[in-house]
Amino acid sequence: MNENIIEINGLNKWYSNFHALKNINLKVKKGEIIVICGPSGSGKSTLIRCINFLEKFQEGSITVDGTVLSDNVDKIRQIRSEVSMVFQHFNLFPHLSIIDNLTLAPIWVHNESKQAARDKALQLLDRVGIRDQAEKYPNQLSGGQQQRVAIARALCTSPGIMLFDEPTSALDPEMIAEVLDVMVELSKEGITMLCVTHEMGFAKKVADRVIFMDEGQIIEENKPDAFFNNPESERLQLFLEQILSE
Repeated sequence: MNENIIEINGLNKWYSNFHALKNINLKVKKGEIIVICGPSGSGKSTLIRCINFLEKFQEGSITVDGTVLSDNVDKIRQIRSEVSMVFQHFNLFPHLSIIDNLTLAPIWVHNESKQAARDKALQLLDRVGIRDQAEKYPNQLSGGQQQRVAIARALCTSPGIMLFDEPTSALDPEMIAEVLDVMVELSKEGITMLCVTHEMGFAKKVADRVIFMDEGQIIEENKPDAFFNNPESERLQLFLEQILSE
């Protein structure tokens, strides 16, 4: 039995003449927590967006839980049923209440009954600590609360894999901790997680592996202790000096 839930082989992506991802090879075990870091423009977000085909790639392959990603609509739908994504800017529907934001996909995509979807949504809002906000609208919530709603919404389809694309970078400093606390709790539940983030404390606390990207390439990857205490490349050493001194 293959224990890798994600396999990326020889992945290359271009935006016109810009080579955004350069021969990426990565295997992720089921239940593994991966933190991806690196400077702006290094390809981190592009990489995780390729995993659920939000970005098309030109060369290489991505296999998610045995399904090879391709232009085939059924395969894309299959993969997206197992993979949920939390974005930097929440991406909540402003005209829908919080509870309706959470129940939309389960009802219309997964054919759940309205009552079952609502019951599950309320449980998940309780889990992220904002059940009392269920009937409000996104603009009535703080940024930290909106991001916790986004995490609850991502969990509504019972994903095996969660992708986080810089989930705290749009938040005020005092709101970052509340979102990271939810992610820390989530990391204990066996869900495979790939997190693009600059929150190195989070990486040290929960990551099984930390990956450093620069200029579209994976430069270095290691377990947190070795990654932070014994970086092998000069590029990673410089990055850590800059980010840990902030």
